[in-house]
Amino acid sequence: MPLAFLWTNSFIYPAGVCGSVRAMSSRMSSRITRIAALFIALFAALLLTSCSGSDEHTEAHATDESVSTAQPAGFNADDHAFATNMIPHHEQAIELAAMAPTRSTDPALIALAAKISAEQEPEIRALRVFLVQWDENPEDNASHGEGGHSAMAGMVDEATMTKLQSLQGAEFDKLWLQSMISHHQGAIEMAKAEVANGQNEDIKRMAQTMIDAQQAEITQMNQMLEGGGNG
Repeated sequence: MPLAFLWTNSFIYPAGVCGSVRAMSSRMSSRITRIAALFIALFAALLLTSCSGSDEHTEAHATDESVSTAQPAGFNADDHAFATNMIPHHEQAIELAAMAPTRSTDPALIALAAKISAEQEPEIRALRVFLVQWDENPEDNASHGEGGHSAMAGMVDEATMTKLQSLQGAEFDKLWLQSMISHHQGAIEMAKAEVANGQNEDIKRMAQTMIDAQQAEITQMNQMLEGGGNG
């Protein structure tokens, strides 16, 4: 039986087939649309992930950079000189304090010596930290200070240090108190210069703390020398 043909969109469909072809075409078009939408969604997800990772990396890099470029608080030559010189100054005070337990018979003097060590050891550590922050090696000059012991007020001379090691009891106590008073007075002089001329607020606060503590100890040691109540 001859087939009849229909012209549709420049293509000749056999009669009776046109409807089903159109339905097939519609289904294929719908499937292609869904596939395309799926690919677009996947591409968008990948793009979003990439951007998010880039942002996180940028933020992390910025944070690391801010940490690595953090600078210590400002300082000047007076701050540097104070930190450098006060380290050996404190070290001699601790050396003096270490003599007391085996040479003095005065419990108040022995207790004062322990107090001085307990105060000044942490201050030495803090001063070393300042020098490291300022890109200085605290070991370079700390053993003698800037200009040597003679440049630092109140330092006890070697002859007196040697004599103290040969004394016991009341004789030791008297020379020890005289030496430590002079030593404290020198430290206060250095600390007052730092408060007046330094730039770094942290180290200036430390200097003021030294002034307050050591002035109170001078008062106590003077009373002990006079036999006025603590000795």
